[in-house]
Amino acid sequence: MTTQPLETGAPLPPFYNLPGVDGNKYSSNDCTNDILIVAFTCNHCPYVQAYEDRMIALQKEFATQGVLLVAINSNEEQNYPEDSFENMVKRAMQKGFNFPYLRDGDQSMATSFGATHTPQFFLFDKERTLRYSGKLDDNWKEPHLVKERYLRDAIEALLSGRDVPVKETYSIGCTIKWK
Repeated sequence: MTTQPLETGAPLPPFYNLPGVDGNKYSSNDCTNDILIVAFTCNHCPYVQAYEDRMIALQKEFATQGVLLVAINSNEEQNYPEDSFENMVKRAMQKGFNFPYLRDGDQSMATSFGATHTPQFFLFDKERTLRYSGKLDDNWKEPHLVKERYLRDAIEALLSGRDVPVKETYSIGCTIKWK
């Protein structure tokens, strides 16, 4: 499937009643924090798995500064049963996710964001304007060798009132599994 990617400066595509692994339903209107990160993820992708601990650490570090990370799984589950909602619940519990992990069963969110990969990050400011999209950092395999922390740098820029230094990077990872 071909999707049109969101461009920097675009507004947050609204979402409504996405089921979360915690039993709650989430809508974009519920996200009243100053900074919102929407991450398209899944369970089976080795790139996502490599980034999960960094996502947990990022949320832990910045939560008190008004930052919320929301992970969305849009993968179809017929051919990828490990990405089913039931397995999302298990994965979140295993890893101790400290952020909402939501199911986009009809893939409308991935389409509206123009998401293509897992993981893929979209950073929105308080006005819900896209300020950064792409990958978390420059080394998915070896966290200790990371030199460029694109998402962190963008968050810190927004928190300090500066312009985001790098507005877009190409996301690497598994492609979203379309129906």
